[in-house]
Amino acid sequence: QLQLVESGGGLVQPGGSLRLSCAASGFPLDYYTIAWFRQAPGKEREGVSCITSSGLTYYADAVKGRFTISRDNANNKVYLEMNGLKPEDTAIYYCARANPGYRWPSLRPNDYNSRGQGTQVTVSS
Repeated sequence: QLQLVESGGGLVQPGGSLRLSCAASGFPLDYYTIAWFRQAPGKEREGVSCITSSGLTYYADAVKGRFTISRDNANNKVYLEMNGLKPEDTAIYYCARANPGYRWPSLRPNDYNSRGQGTQVTVSS
């Protein structure tokens, strides 16, 4: 069964750091571009970052310079290292797999599928 499971979220103070993990099962993650999205209460889903199977990366302007996406194909995981967290980063974070035929780079939710249940990130003092 195709599944993505996110973990690593939590409560952190402004300026703090978290490392999110996205674990894949049921398919070889290293064949696919994987993206991280987030959704805050009352707001639309927002693309955060994506990474191709070969390691090319792309970031939304809101997180550029603070977040780093990486992948460990041997362990079927993708990570999102988040530094310099701000209250506006508070959201549920999801990972998702790119659809066949999408055009790189893309952080459009419609270009992705099979997202997980998400992990809550709360940035507050």
